Amino acid sequence: MMRMDVLTLFPEMFEGVFQSSILGKASDKGLVALNAINFRDYAGNKHGTVDDTPYGGGGGMVLKPDPIFHAVEDLLSRSGAEATTKAPRIILMCPQGETFTQRKAEELAQEEHLIFICGHYEGYDERIREHLVTDELSIGDYVLTGGEIPAMTVIDSVTRLLPGVLGNETSAITDSFSTGLLEYPHYTRPVEFRDWKVPDILLSGHHANIEIWRRREALRRTWQRRPDLLEHLELSKDDMAWLKQLEDQIEQ
Repeated sequence: MMRMDVLTLFPEMFEGVFQSSILGKASDKGLVALNAINFRDYAGNKHGTVDDTPYGGGGGMVLKPDPIFHAVEDLLSRSGAEATTKAPRIILMCPQGETFTQRKAEELAQEEHLIFICGHYEGYDERIREHLVTDELSIGDYVLTGGEIPAMTVIDSVTRLLPGVLGNETSAITDSFSTGLLEYPHYTRPVEFRDWKVPDILLSGHHANIEIWRRREALRRTWQRRPDLLEHLELSKDDMAWLKQLEDQIEQ
């Protein structure tokens, strides 16, 4: 079972997320343990102060190192953490971090224990970055109020990759980005809706041809919407021929 702990000033934000949909089902099945911990409880002062003004001046408040260090150390000292065979990944959710991708989700899904640190205010004391965390992650080039929503995003993405979480194990394998391509189009009943029909190939029952169609449509969609992804993908001769055909159609 994977364990994921979130250090946050707003643990109540995670209650509905952890109890609903795929995350709730995974937790109920014992496939993942999800916990939100208020690191204000580790402030060590009667006012529960976790932030202070930055040295050198400037606007905003900075999260102090001691409450977060103490919270992580307490987590590591508990029996659940000691039972794991690998040291946990300690992940700082931060706009300055590595951009989160499906590849990163697949990497993190191999771990036994993840600890997420969600900040607020102006930023973190730099000693948290230098001496505590193993990873810094961002979900995009924009700034949010805090790290809670980014942490939810990463947790959801990682959890659905764990064995037994999804009802159909092939779902995660064929998702967009898992193959390096955007996912091919999907159709379901009815066969015809408002004069729009399901492509004949999907009704043919010829699985080899369906797989060819799906691969080509995934290539087409990636070429149209995210051509940058193709630069890092190993393409077959058939793939390259199909892309050349698409380019020729544009030029005509």
